[in-house]
Amino acid sequence: MRTEAASPLVTRLLVPLSLTWTEAVQRMDSEGEGILLAVDTQGVLRRTVTDGDLRRAMLASAAPGATLADLPSNPPICVRDDADATAARRLMEQHRISHVPVVDAQGRPIDLIHSRELAGRIWLSPPHLGEEETAFVEDAFRSNWIAPLGPHVDGFEREVAAFTGVGHAAALSSGTAAIHLGLLLLGVQPGDTVFCSSLTFVGSCNPILYCGAKPVFIDSEPGSWNMSPAALERAFEWARRENRMPRCVVIVNLYGQSADMDALLPVCRRHGVPVLEDAAESLGATYRGRASGSFGDVGVFSFNGNKIITTSGGGVLVSDDASLVARARKLATQAREPAGHYEHREIGFNYRMSNVLAGIGRGQLKVLAQRVQRRREVFETYRQALSGCEGVEWMPEFAGSVSTRWLSCLVLRGPDAQARRDAVVRQLERHAIEARPVWKPMQVQPLYAGAPFFAHAEGADVSAGLFEGGLCLPSGSNLSGAQLERIALHLRHALGATSNAVA
Repeated sequence: MRTEAASPLVTRLLVPLSLTWTEAVQRMDSEGEGILLAVDTQGVLRRTVTDGDLRRAMLASAAPGATLADLPSNPPICVRDDADATAARRLMEQHRISHVPVVDAQGRPIDLIHSRELAGRIWLSPPHLGEEETAFVEDAFRSNWIAPLGPHVDGFEREVAAFTGVGHAAALSSGTAAIHLGLLLLGVQPGDTVFCSSLTFVGSCNPILYCGAKPVFIDSEPGSWNMSPAALERAFEWARRENRMPRCVVIVNLYGQSADMDALLPVCRRHGVPVLEDAAESLGATYRGRASGSFGDVGVFSFNGNKIITTSGGGVLVSDDASLVARARKLATQAREPAGHYEHREIGFNYRMSNVLAGIGRGQLKVLAQRVQRRREVFETYRQALSGCEGVEWMPEFAGSVSTRWLSCLVLRGPDAQARRDAVVRQLERHAIEARPVWKPMQVQPLYAGAPFFAHAEGADVSAGLFEGGLCLPSGSNLSGAQLERIALHLRHALGATSNAVA
């Protein structure tokens, strides 16, 4: 089992018990952390030493040549290497201290957690709101257009359609709701088969079950981490043999990166099967100069709180077919018929976006280009900072496409990739930095056990390999330079890399 090495900070703070009080004061002043870690000859932590400890000792006794071993016995307050930020915070509050050392199974210090880190948790992808949204929201309140629908919904739909170059848009309550309606619009019925990317969030395929249909999962390909054209071809061959031709294909654009539409769309068109493009994670990305979300018969975007721009919760369905979008709006408002009373002839849903949230979306849309640029800068900062790390591969961006880098993603290769990835997540978490594995592929989810799956190549399950060592790093467009440096510092320690300057 891999043993965690001491962090560079801990290495600087290690001192022997034979260090004199005077030397300890000088060392503490030079390091500037307000703490030293006193260890025995075996490297085991015997006590922590703070400014207060030394000051009280010197006031009580000015014995010449006194060493740290002469200080009053005070067993160190520390945590093991599997502790998280919550456990560290609890100890700090209980003992009114600002540092907690992390020790390995032998009691040797390997890391140090500081209260200032825990007070400034770094999230994976937090909302980033500015001033543009305020005017739209204030207008909604001033005009009393609070309930679903209203002028900001109309405006948001027009602006999303214009931005993506698609004819029409319907603003909805979530991206999942948009996928559900999109499937219905493309004719999915109970018992139908629907092809779907395997490496995705469960919201991409749960709506298939809402419709009573049966999913078939298609593997990723290495060049984009998105749907494999080779796997899609084999899935269609199987479907023809089994008389299970799909009603539609859900192509997911993963982590801000478009799928290879030039390779995938002709396969679907050749078989006469429509495409639902799940661009929930890729608003602002382009492929061959066209906007992500504009390639399918129906496109879907998400404005959940963690997306590149947000309405706190919401989604949009887009299509060049005006009749499809008109039907989406009807189904999203409980399928109410045009009558003076409430008349219903089919099942509808409460899926419309509110006027207030659409106002937030209009403000967010104005700064989308800046948000994309900043996330791309975050990705490049990580790539430069971790250039000395062996076995690290970054999510590719193939020629002709521009990813938003909604999340900065890498994959660890080599033996014990999953264990190493999980160790990195734990080490970041104890410093209040959120990181996550990439999506667990649908073919290995308990919910979809037994669903057909087509790998990229014989014996080559690309999506499972990406999940095994894949890692998503904090990627918010509001990350500061200091926060990025903090993340990179802990990443380099976790990955055992040599130090590289952070841009």
